[in-house]
Amino acid sequence: MAPQVGDLQFEPLAVDQEKAQTFERDRKVDTSKVPLRVRFAENPDSHRTPRCPTSRAASLFIGNVLIVISVAVALFLVAAQFDSLAWDYWRSDISNPGTNVSTCATDTQYLLGVGKGDITGPVVEINLMGYADPKQLGTGLRQRLYSRAFIVGSLERPQDRFVYLVLDTQSGDTAVRYGIIKALKELGPEYAFYGHHNIALTGTHSHAGPGGWLNYLLPQITSKGFDRQGYQAIVDGAVLSIRKAHESLQPGYLSAGTTKVFGANINRSLFSYLANPEAERMKYFKSEEEDGSVEKDLTMLKFQRASDGKNIGVLTWFPVHGTSMLGNNTVVTGDNKGVAAWLFEKSVRGDSSAAEDFVAGFSQANMGDVSPNVLGAWCEDESGSQCSFKNSTCSNGKSQACHGRGPAFKVHDDGASSCFEIGRRQFEPAKQLYDHLINNPSPVRGPWVKVFHTFHDMSNFTFIRPDGKPARTCPAALGYSFAAGTTDGPGAFDFTQHNGNENTTMPIWKVVRYFIKAPGDEQKACQHPKPILLDVGEILRPYDWSPNIVDVQAFRVGQFAIVVSPGEATTMAGRRWKEAVGQSFKRILDQDMGQTYGYTGGPSSHPIVVLGGPANTYTHYITTEEEYQIQRYEGASTLYGPDTLNAYINVTLSFLPYLSSNSTSPPVHDGKSFPPDNTNRSLSFIPAVVRDAPPLFKGFGDVLVDVDSARGYHRGDAIRAVFVGANPRNNLRLEGTYAAVEKLFVDQVNPQKSEWRTVRNDEDWSLIYSWKRKNSVMGTSEVEITWETGEETDEWWDKELGPGVYRLKYYGDSKSLFGGKVQEFEGVSGAFTLV
Repeated sequence: MAPQVGDLQFEPLAVDQEKAQTFERDRKVDTSKVPLRVRFAENPDSHRTPRCPTSRAASLFIGNVLIVISVAVALFLVAAQFDSLAWDYWRSDISNPGTNVSTCATDTQYLLGVGKGDITGPVVEINLMGYADPKQLGTGLRQRLYSRAFIVGSLERPQDRFVYLVLDTQSGDTAVRYGIIKALKELGPEYAFYGHHNIALTGTHSHAGPGGWLNYLLPQITSKGFDRQGYQAIVDGAVLSIRKAHESLQPGYLSAGTTKVFGANINRSLFSYLANPEAERMKYFKSEEEDGSVEKDLTMLKFQRASDGKNIGVLTWFPVHGTSMLGNNTVVTGDNKGVAAWLFEKSVRGDSSAAEDFVAGFSQANMGDVSPNVLGAWCEDESGSQCSFKNSTCSNGKSQACHGRGPAFKVHDDGASSCFEIGRRQFEPAKQLYDHLINNPSPVRGPWVKVFHTFHDMSNFTFIRPDGKPARTCPAALGYSFAAGTTDGPGAFDFTQHNGNENTTMPIWKVVRYFIKAPGDEQKACQHPKPILLDVGEILRPYDWSPNIVDVQAFRVGQFAIVVSPGEATTMAGRRWKEAVGQSFKRILDQDMGQTYGYTGGPSSHPIVVLGGPANTYTHYITTEEEYQIQRYEGASTLYGPDTLNAYINVTLSFLPYLSSNSTSPPVHDGKSFPPDNTNRSLSFIPAVVRDAPPLFKGFGDVLVDVDSARGYHRGDAIRAVFVGANPRNNLRLEGTYAAVEKLFVDQVNPQKSEWRTVRNDEDWSLIYSWKRKNSVMGTSEVEITWETGEETDEWWDKELGPGVYRLKYYGDSKSLFGGKVQEFEGVSGAFTLV
């Protein structure tokens, strides 16, 4: 019989708390920054010379033999009689001087690969995905978006492998995933390993990337429909990242660790969180700083190749919304997790511990109610007071003036400074954990790499609740408080969180609901107490508005398990899901270790469970039943009713045995259960680029406003130049750049050999590309390139830049009116000195 949700007791993971040791290290940081403390979770023996676990039975046997014969003979007899596999696993460490290869010579090796691909879609004239504001159209680029791929496979069974993708997008998506799998099949039999079961498509939940690429109608509405160009950019870049990871596959080691991240997240729906049982909440209360309302743990997998001991990447999980860039921002970025990944990859360039193509993935965790706006929510009105605790409104009873404040909210830059700071606060503890794991590896052990994936219809799923009572889920629906938005991005009109319904809002919304699709009595009862605004799961014309068929998926390598969530699980919802999986996975792990090694103890017998998402199919939010009753934004956006979380846990546990070493293949997909692929029938009202033209007597790339070459600049200045431009939608320049900073490198022996070299491009946070349409009829536009040299740290200045002669460069592509031919061009500013 398949396990049921009733098996779980909502207890912490089976970790030996008494033996677990931690240490704290105070870090010296700029006094203008919030101090960060880093605490690493360690093995009990971490302060001694690292060892592989040793069998107590073997030690006792050897001790008895030593009474009778010499040490040499005893070791010989043991080596001859012990099962070779068990002995190899548990024997003592063998040092490896000169490298940072895992110190235990018998640590499990896996097939590992990492890769990175550009997925930056159209950065102008397309609505940004996340805040659902049709007026928030892109006007430029601050940071390119990437897909980062991590492949883990078994050396013993190469067909057992998984791909975990971290995309700088709002979420994973059904259509994009279909496109990736189709493209991989077209690459030939070498890529036949990859498919629905073992590809997890997760998004960092950035709200600062172009939209229009999602599969279902509802999220397409604010972007004027489906944008195939942006969709294809994501598919192609994700496939490129997988190809790079696949082509780099080689034996290596995994090391896992956890650290604390402070000052980077708070709970934005504390009123809902407090509805959870007090006894449950108190299990996570450690201090005023770590009160349990959000998770402060960042978990890391470090990827290290065996051939030379170099680290090829890290994959981390930490919960915080990608909403540092505000709703009035119009330049594309990867938000705070994009910053963290960029900072990490930049920090290891040239480092002897890291491979040249090192990839850092900062994946989301249970962040449904977690905000990066760590100073809380305040009313941006005359009162200047904090927003209402229950419904996040201000003195006028509306939500529009209630905004969360990031650490640098006083800087009027659409959230960019706060975004960088929250990214830094994730990067720095992660980098310290990485350095710690180099010298104190905590290996992932066991040859097991297993996966499962199923498509599950949540529209009417019946199962048994934890209390033994029957339960069911409902067709997807969104409540009135969904339209109220959050303190990260408030909604419009008179919608409010917690108490929004047809009686507290204008009658027009009841008419709109009836016009679109009025929910029936059965649906109302199933979704109770949610007052339904949009009955999206029962609207199928012109095609499905929201998903009813969802992805449920999990991966396993050694003692490490990844729950892949299609929705945004809240803090407590994620904990319950991870704990339920951890309890069942512990039994699987013990069984596998007993069968494989004849032993079930040691540090590697403790499961590590993380939750990543939103992935594969975006299903909005996943709250606890108690939070659902409150009906703030998160509860109103929990699509399938009050038992949504319990249903996800039930299905996950039902399929968890497929992660056992006894499982030879993942479950078979029912051909009838696949969700629809709407890419070829989606509507689109996005106007195409008709033409580009320069102003009279000007050419493309000509400088309209040049730098001040005469006076020069000092570090800290913002250096700008304006060019005759063209629409960047003509060419996305994937794996390339629209803007660059070049430095003159002078050959002192032969000045004629001096050359300009690119030192900054679209990847770099300090370089901003802005596009502005001047005349729609004539097709004229301008491009401004800004280099914010104040964003350059002392380390980057000394290592990569320094005083010298620089210039700004613009790469553009114009489209002709007749024939639609696209032609490349360049623009170059005057040279300037920077000191």
